[in-house]
This record gives sequence, structure tokens and C-alpha cells, in this order.
Amino acid sequence: MSKERLYLYDTTLRDGQQTQGVQFSTAEKQQIAQTLDRLGLDYIEGGWPGANPTDSAFFDAAPDTRATMTAFGMTKRAGRSAENDDVLAAVMNAGTPAVCLVGKTHDFHVTTALNITLEENLENIARSVEHLVAQGREALFDAEHFFDGYKANPGYALECLKAAHDAGARWIVLCDTNGGTLPEEVGRITAAVIDAGIPGDHLGIHTHNDTGNAVASSLAAIDAGARQVQGTLNGLGERCGNANLCTLIPTLLLKEPYAGAYETGISMEALADLTRASRLLDDILNRVPVKSAPYVGASAFAHKAGLHASAILKDPSTYEHIDPALVGNTRIIPMSNQAGQSNLRRRLAEAGLEVEKGDPALARILDEIKAREAQGYSYDTAQASFELVARKVLGQLPHFFEVKRYKVTVERRKNRRDRMVSLSEAVVVVKIGDQKMLSVSESHDEAGNDQGPVNALSKALAKDLGPYQKHIDDIRLVDFKVRITQGGTEAVTRVIIDSEDSEGHRWSTVGVSPNIVDASFEALLDAINWKLIRDGATA
Repeated sequence: MSKERLYLYDTTLRDGQQTQGVQFSTAEKQQIAQTLDRLGLDYIEGGWPGANPTDSAFFDAAPDTRATMTAFGMTKRAGRSAENDDVLAAVMNAGTPAVCLVGKTHDFHVTTALNITLEENLENIARSVEHLVAQGREALFDAEHFFDGYKANPGYALECLKAAHDAGARWIVLCDTNGGTLPEEVGRITAAVIDAGIPGDHLGIHTHNDTGNAVASSLAAIDAGARQVQGTLNGLGERCGNANLCTLIPTLLLKEPYAGAYETGISMEALADLTRASRLLDDILNRVPVKSAPYVGASAFAHKAGLHASAILKDPSTYEHIDPALVGNTRIIPMSNQAGQSNLRRRLAEAGLEVEKGDPALARILDEIKAREAQGYSYDTAQASFELVARKVLGQLPHFFEVKRYKVTVERRKNRRDRMVSLSEAVVVVKIGDQKMLSVSESHDEAGNDQGPVNALSKALAKDLGPYQKHIDDIRLVDFKVRITQGGTEAVTRVIIDSEDSEGHRWSTVGVSPNIVDASFEALLDAINWKLIRDGATA
């Protein structure tokens, strides 16, 4: 039996940007769009051109994608034609092959929010969609507040859908805008829409997570016959967020009846990149990934020591509903007992350190890791720092150089143009063998902009390491993340630094201190020491 096509529509770049505290730059939107396209999404909604400078700039320089790039806007306003509505014109001028227009389908919102008649609203919907189609665009109608509107006045809500459908809309998207409709209602009302004459293969679903049911409601709509589903990476979105594509996608590809009934544009190879895509978005937003997130969370396949861990080591299917590798995730067994030591040996082997089962050093490494994590360190992602800790316990950590002292100053002053500018300066003294070396560096870049004290410290540390200089000249800091691990007067700062070299190798290191500069310096030292070890430098 052939599978039905199910279309996936991502709205991270618009709905996701409505998340409190989230504001994408144009470059970040481009990076996210490319990530979504690699996954295999069918549609990427890039934003609302004309609504803000960032969205307009994105469409001016949108990346080429296999996915259908879509601009979002609203139906024309009453009292003017679609051709003469400047807001609609800005959306059309983005030049995207598809355009999604939002329109009211709840009579209360029409008369109260828009303050127009129900007939005027139907006219706005129909003429706007006709305008899109006449311009050769794929038209989508976002039926705002549809489920609430249907429950209040089903006849009028359906009239709105039919106005868009009869005008030529390719997709009619049913929106649970307030997020209060439960899955059973979503399924029943979606089926009623199809019975009323809107074909399921022209019907989409767009849910919000205000009751924690956005994914379940999306599945209910698919069960009822909808063939497009909308959502965002990591469930970003206004209030409680939108349907989480990082949960929906693997469910559709790996779980029955969906895996056997539907095909999507996402391959199994692309699915294995889902966890990376999820964490990339969190990195861009400098957010802590949700460890308990289904499929992609760091704890999604974590098993506590004891019965679960023991069974997992014999057969992972005893406590795992899928192979974590299918979504690019990994199994974690906490380092707390013999099962933890097995996991530790695996992590050590990945770093090129072979330790025999039962070696007392394993227990010492576990004790050291637990003690450091109690101080605020985290080695979930900082694999390079983890390796250095293990090497030290094993007596396999080379001593390349010693930092005798460092100093960082930050000065705020007026320049010759009478403008206030800041300048950071760092001094680092290292000892290599019997020789001491002093390096000084400022934080200004080539354009004269201050890059901050950590930048100055990094440049000073890497300025002159004598015989090791050739190994570190190509190190580049690509990310710098700061977390406060405790609150109040005992707050501790954790800094994670991602470094990269000219060969594309990337590694992460961690530093912890009440002082952010000191924590940063510790992470910088780890980054350099790990690079020297990896390059085979001789101590």
C-alpha cells in the first residue's frame, strides 16, 4: 500500500521569534533556515516582511533552499483593494514562491478586534487569496482562532475557510491560536471541516502548547485527515510555545501508525541530525537545552544506576523506546557505580584513553568528576575538559607550561572625538622550562572596536608560547557561553568556550569561578592544553 504524503511546515523564524526574550539577527535567521532545509522541511516561513527590519533584511538575502520559502502577512484591510494595500504589498514584494496570510475566523474577533462586518471579513479573505493566486504564488490561509470560532459559530467559521478555498488557496491551516483546545476536540472539528467540503489534502494544523497538548493535538488533526502540520524547532513560540517539531518529526517517522501510513521530505539520514539541529538553535539563543526534551534532550536516553542501567547494558531495548542514534542522540548512564564505570570507560576510549575494567583509577576519576560537578562544572558537552581531568588522575597529563600570573584591566575613557570608549588590556606571564615569557595584548579588533577582557586575555595567552606556538596559531574562539550556576551571594559562574582550528576540529572546554574572567581563563587554558595534546606536542 502506497503511503500518503504529509507536508511539514516550519515557522521557527516567525512564531519562534515571538518567544519572550528571543530576537534573531538576520545572520542567525539565515543559519537556522539552512539547518531546517538540511533536515528536509517542506516549507520554511521566514517571517513577516515589512513588519520589522530584521525580517525584511532576511528576505532580501534569504538562502537558496530546497524547501519552499514562505512569507507571512495578513489579509487586506477593509475599504481598500488587495492591489492597493501597502501592508499586503510589502509581503508580496518579498518575492517568495509561497505566501501565508492570516485572517480572522472567529466572529467575535471580526466584530470586536477588527470592528468590521462579518461580510467584509469574508470579502477580505477571498480577495486577498485571489490576489496571491493571480500573482502566481502558492497561497496559504492561516485561519486564526479557528477552533474557538468554530465552537462559537461553526457556520461562519466554515464560511471563512470556504472563502479562502474557493479563491484558490492551496492550504487552509486550522489554528488553535489560544492553545486551549484539547486533542479530542481538534480531531473531531478537523473531521467536521473535511465533511463540510475542505479536502484533507488541502488542510493544515497549527497548534499552541498552552495545555501541553500541542503535539497530541497535531497528531489528532493528522488522524482526522489533515495533511500539513506546522511547528517550530524546540517548540519555540509565544506564551507556552508551538507544537515541537523535534518531537513531531521522529514520532511521524518512527512510530506507528504514522511511519507506515505517511511519507515526508525527511530522510532517516537527516533524522539523525535532529539533535544537532535542536542544540544549534539553543546555542544561537544562548539558552540551556531542556534535558528532559523527548528524543533530543540530554536526558532523553539517560538511565540511572541499578536495575535500569544493568538491563540497558544487556539489551538497550529494555528501557529505550528507540535507538537514540536514530535522532542523533546518545545514551547516558550516570557515573555512579559499576554501570557508570562502563560508561566512563567508553568516554575515555573516545578520548584515546584505554583503561582496563576494574582499574582503581576509574573510581578515582568518578570521584573527581563528581566533586568538580558539585562545584559547578559540567562535562556533558565540555569533552575536552573532561579528558584533561581524566588524564590528570591517570598521570597522563603533560606539563607544557605554567601560568605564573595574569592581569586584566578595563578602562573607560573619552577618545579624541570626545566619545566614550572602552579598552581592555591583558598581561600574561608563563614559564616554559626555565624561561619566563610576558605577553601583553589589547582587546581592540582591526576596526578599533573593543572585544572585551576575555578576548584580550585569549590573545595575550596565545601570543607567545615559545616552542608550542606553531600548534596554537590557528586556534579560533567560536563561541562563549556564560551560566550562573547558583543564586544569591554564593553565585558561581560557569563559562563554556568552543574553539576551532584551521582543520575544522572543534572542541569545548569549561571553567568555573565566582569571577567570570577567572572562569574564562581556566576554559582558555584547557582549550590550549587539549590542542597541544591532540597535536602530539612534546612537553
